[in-house]
Amino acid sequence: MTEQYPQALTIAGSDSDGSAGMQADLHTFFRRHIYGTAVMTAAVAGNSYGIHDSVTLPTSFIDQEFKDLADDYQVKASKTGMLADSELIRTVIKNYQKYDFGPLVVDPVITTKHGNMLLEESAYKTLRDELIPLATVITPNFFEAQKLAEMEINTKDDMIKAAQKLKDLGAANIMIKGSHHHPGQKEVSDYVLLESGKSFWLTGDFFDTDRKNGTGDSLSACIAAELARGNDVETAVRIAKKFVDIAIENEINVGHEFGPINHWAPGYPDPTDSTTEK
Repeated sequence: MTEQYPQALTIAGSDSDGSAGMQADLHTFFRRHIYGTAVMTAAVAGNSYGIHDSVTLPTSFIDQEFKDLADDYQVKASKTGMLADSELIRTVIKNYQKYDFGPLVVDPVITTKHGNMLLEESAYKTLRDELIPLATVITPNFFEAQKLAEMEINTKDDMIKAAQKLKDLGAANIMIKGSHHHPGQKEVSDYVLLESGKSFWLTGDFFDTDRKNGTGDSLSACIAAELARGNDVETAVRIAKKFVDIAIENEINVGHEFGPINHWAPGYPDPTDSTTEK
């Protein structure tokens, strides 16, 4: 039997306008030449103007999704997105521990990009204390990092301290996405702390656009895709940063207000050509 094509899993909600959630993850897997599978945890009704309704799927159905994938597919890496409550988070944890779905990338969807809480406190504590310790990589935004580290981040030194605090929660590798809410900002600097103790900054241009939906989903999905391909964590996060920057820079005109990033943006090397992934 020939070796199967690389496969990755997104554990997330469905976003009906295709800009975020599971759809953004699957767009990213496809763009990175990884076969994408999905465990749907919730469904959102919305468009570029906003979210108008949502439902959470029964945990028995989610259990069945996990089982069916485990019975047939060879998933090499997984990622989580928005997980709405403690019961759902624990269902995901139970199944991830039951089956072998490779390294786990946790996008800890706790706050919006503007700092507004998305989770009830009980769900937040479950995510922090029970899911994050299973993560190979976590990718909090600036406000999520402050919440998880229980400190304000005002300087680069603060960001370094926060990353260590997040590592103390049990995650192996940390990527804190830099702040992008300062007037006149020209750059965004993300900080990465690896399991080995190595650390580095990834700095890119700041793009002043309202077409950024799905940025965090796509970043974590790209990391998972590259881990499924067999890349190490450092290579995966470097590729993901560049991938998302290019997708933001090259806007796509979809929807009327807050639109998606452009997963088909030109300029990123073909992932099947290993000589370009340096």
